[in-house]
Amino acid sequence: MSQNSPDRWNPLDTLSIGGWLVLIIAVLSTGTVGVVSLLDQKPEGLELWTFAKNHGRLYQRISREYNETAESRGKQPVNVFVIDNTALSRRTLSGFLSGTPLADLIEIERGAMSQYVAGPLEDVGFTDLTDRLKSEGLLEAINTPSFGPWTSRGRIFGLPHDVHPVLLVYRADLVEDAGIDVSQIETWDDFTRIMAPLVADTDGDGRDDRYLLNLWYTNVDLIEPLMLQAGGGTFDAEDRSLVATDANAKVAAHVVAWNLGASRIAIDAPDFTASGNQLKLEGKVVAQIMPDWLAGIWKSDLPQLAGKLKLMPLPAWEPGGIRTTVQGGTMIAIPKATERFEEAWEVAKLLYLNPELAREMYTVSNIVSPVTTLWDEPYYHEPDPFFSGQPAGTLYIEQAPDVPFRSSNPFHSRARTLIGQAVSDLYDEARSGDIVPLDALTPEALIPRAKQLLEDADARLEREMDRNVFLRRERQEREAQASEVTP
Repeated sequence: MSQNSPDRWNPLDTLSIGGWLVLIIAVLSTGTVGVVSLLDQKPEGLELWTFAKNHGRLYQRISREYNETAESRGKQPVNVFVIDNTALSRRTLSGFLSGTPLADLIEIERGAMSQYVAGPLEDVGFTDLTDRLKSEGLLEAINTPSFGPWTSRGRIFGLPHDVHPVLLVYRADLVEDAGIDVSQIETWDDFTRIMAPLVADTDGDGRDDRYLLNLWYTNVDLIEPLMLQAGGGTFDAEDRSLVATDANAKVAAHVVAWNLGASRIAIDAPDFTASGNQLKLEGKVVAQIMPDWLAGIWKSDLPQLAGKLKLMPLPAWEPGGIRTTVQGGTMIAIPKATERFEEAWEVAKLLYLNPELAREMYTVSNIVSPVTTLWDEPYYHEPDPFFSGQPAGTLYIEQAPDVPFRSSNPFHSRARTLIGQAVSDLYDEARSGDIVPLDALTPEALIPRAKQLLEDADARLEREMDRNVFLRRERQEREAQASEVTP
């Protein structure tokens, strides 16, 4: 098609004043010319946007192979673009709101999902894949909990990329030198009691500087998985708030107690930072929760720890409780606006269900596929030198069916923020001695106040949710239907 052809595709012709406004804001706020370039020249074929560089590199290689035979098979070529996650979210939302161009396939990160389902169900900009997944048997082929973050009001809007079960990684050299038997650890109370001798002053300055757990009261990204494990979190599968549950109060109280006074067992050693990595290398951190993707990052960023680490199931919150949780996640979605749904769906399955790609994703990033029929593949069960010869894949797969439900409620992110504020307030009050003296601080002593703060957060959340007329109407309709069914 000639550049000067009157039939040349030109999305500018379709923009309203509101559309222009949204587009200008998107360009200015992202600090990138990516939106302009997409409008200036739309590539031939399908587009896929992803926020993950490692995914993008892999997809670009696969797309080159796919494109070599695409024309002979009557298919469109695939063009892969890696876009900053914030910019990707803004571009996607601007496309939904104003009709500006979108990719045919978009990878979405777990934390961004709730903004896409904030309105009425019929206005969600992604294609509802529920019936297609059922008809092709994929609901049975894929680990059921992996659909949770991409499900809203019973409808599934994406194909899951992963499971992301969580284990506990620990410094086996330190633990075994101390004669500690981790098989005796079933609960978090066991963990703090049995591992206690490892809290130590390693530099002789009279202050402890080695702690059992990398977990700080400000890090909601780590606190939320523990709340999920305990049976709490933000919302349940029926979109009922879990903010003020006893489970959340218990976890909040433990986290704060683990950060303070004589009960302190935790340190702040942030991942993805030079300072945090140095604390890990120096042995200041004995253990931390580790989703499968983080294991891959440690292999890349902390190769010096190879052979010094081992994995074990997470300690449970109660005897007999689940020994894992979940952190992070990605899906691939197909916008309703695409004119090539069938081809986009074919490419989505090629990328997410392909056995060879699953093998490469595990080899490169340690990420376990959600496709359960692949879990017997040998590469998942080989000894891993980084984890002292343990079969890391086996350990993650054993926990994968038990990962807890994760909500995509439109107010999920707001609920997380309010939970984080409640935990911070609890920390401030506990540190000041307003609840109990610091030398008498225990998790149990903090639970009543944690419950009160979370109830206050929940009441605020309910008020904010009631301002959303669409969601309020849907909730009232569900409640009315439930009351009709209840005898």
